[in-house]
Amino acid sequence: MAEFTYGPVEILLISFDGERPGAALSEALRALIDEKTVTLLDLIFVSRSVEGDLRIVEVEDLPEKAQLPDLALGELGLAGLDDVEELAVDLPPGTSAAVLVVELTWARHFASVLSASGGAVLHQERIPAAVVNAVLDAAV
Repeated sequence: MAEFTYGPVEILLISFDGERPGAALSEALRALIDEKTVTLLDLIFVSRSVEGDLRIVEVEDLPEKAQLPDLALGELGLAGLDDVEELAVDLPPGTSAAVLVVELTWARHFASVLSASGGAVLHQERIPAAVVNAVLDAAV
């Protein structure tokens, strides 16, 4: 059985207060990477001006790139310009977000075994953590 080089990949658009994520968010992401839970393949920052103009900045073009020296990206450019523009279509004026392309590293071996055994994922759905917590809190 040949092991997949990559596991499943998700593209996330995450918003945050201000023009860039805070240190706590960066540390949490680094912890996931260090634990080999995810592999960060691509990272793009987007902002929409108060006038409604969309600005897209690839991580390698950031002037403050020196602040991310230990953030190795696996596949820069995996999220194309069209993908980013489509994701950011509902980004409100005066706000910022980041597009993260992450491999679910924890699922790589499972995906390889599933494929080798003739299996396939027929459906996948993500329920946001805030929704799960609200539902379970209400059930108590």
